Amino acid sequence: MASPDLRIVVAESDGFSPAAAERLRGLGDVAFADADRAGLAALVRDADVLWVRLRHRIDADLLAAAPRLRAIVSPTTGLNHIDLDEAARRGVAVLSLRGETEFLRTVRATAEHTVGLLLALVRRIPGAARHVSAGGWNRDAFRGGELYGKTAAVVGYGRLGRIVAGYLAAFGMRVAAVDPNVEAADVDPGTRLCALGEALAEADVVTLHVNLDATTTGLFGAERFAAMRAGALLVNTARGELLDEAALLSALEQGRLAGAALDVLADERSDGMGGRPLVEYARTHDNLIITPHIGGATRESMAKTEAFMAGRLAEFLHGSG
Repeated sequence: MASPDLRIVVAESDGFSPAAAERLRGLGDVAFADADRAGLAALVRDADVLWVRLRHRIDADLLAAAPRLRAIVSPTTGLNHIDLDEAARRGVAVLSLRGETEFLRTVRATAEHTVGLLLALVRRIPGAARHVSAGGWNRDAFRGGELYGKTAAVVGYGRLGRIVAGYLAAFGMRVAAVDPNVEAADVDPGTRLCALGEALAEADVVTLHVNLDATTTGLFGAERFAAMRAGALLVNTARGELLDEAALLSALEQGRLAGAALDVLADERSDGMGGRPLVEYARTHDNLIITPHIGGATRESMAKTEAFMAGRLAEFLHGSG
């Protein structure tokens, strides 16, 4: 039975799962919004539960504006948009998809987007589409490459890395997995486990699938880019903070890397991203593709994860009384 005293604020409700919405209404009073920062600060004043995606930074100032808050729900695995230390200090639980391994095996959106970005980069699809829109039809101006027979380094062989490795192997690529937490016996057929330095030296494509923490922040900087095979491609659908963005820009400008495709940037925000140096470079260079963190943003995956997290919230509320 819904508790009329429990207030749930869904801060980013566009396209929200009807099944998840129905489950939330069974828990309490629900406010569905698509709020900007100021609107969100007003909404959370009497909120017991705050549901977010990735648009907002849930920082100390916002948490201070929510004295009743008991839980934050984020249907994501990455949580760098939430000040976890401040939430813990205030006794606010953070419910997410982190660690939900069995469930996440059925969620393939980010892995598919990784391959989509790679194909778009290799086959120069965005530039070719713009060319046709402008009235052109010069196929020779957009001669691309193939994945077949090339070598891919999958850095991070967890759930997503393993799925992506399988997809790339299906294209006929040689796949090397890099993960210090994985034993050779645990690697799927068609993939070999090797050290990062070895993988970077031989890979035509490097794709990142590691979690962001203190040990991986800035994992790829000038030294790593210099260690990559000349003319290699980089794909990052994990977290922007894994990269030194200035070093990446330099590697692209100098021609050390042939191209990059990114679904994430450091310190992502809902506005003000257009002035970032990488975004400015991408406006005039077809060898850099940037999408606005849409890896997990499919109808299927969002409906599935929102319904799952609604269930997790119900368990939390019932368990905490």
